[in-house]
Amino acid sequence: MVKVNFVCVGKLKEGYLREACAEYTKRLSRFCRTEIFELPEKNTPKEEAEGILRAAKGYVIALAVEGRGCSSETFAAKLKALCDRGEEITFVIGSSCGLDGKVKTAANELLSFSEMTFPHQLMRVILFEQVYRAFMINGGGEYHK
Repeated sequence: MVKVNFVCVGKLKEGYLREACAEYTKRLSRFCRTEIFELPEKNTPKEEAEGILRAAKGYVIALAVEGRGCSSETFAAKLKALCDRGEEITFVIGSSCGLDGKVKTAANELLSFSEMTFPHQLMRVILFEQVYRAFMINGGGEYHK
């Protein structure tokens, strides 16, 4: 079973966001092993970079506004290809300060969910949901419709 890591800078402060992530983590357990690395926020992205790089393993996809966007189906196909190769996958969400250039350079891929800016805590829920949706698409499930 493939392993999917989520490296997230900052804690989820709101209970409803923690509950949403817990629900998607539970749903993902049918498809993959997950691990969440919740790193402390620092004063600058540069100070956060070392911890992020230490925690990121396998194929690293960093969320960044300048990354490439895609449809849920394209995202699912990308995850399927990585899973078929047996790759460990790590998603990185930076703090509200963004990601340091070293993290972006070290990532295998930069992914953008939108040109809009979202709170990084909410982005975590959106990412978990889209990863779950991708596994459902790949499994032929009805969830994604």
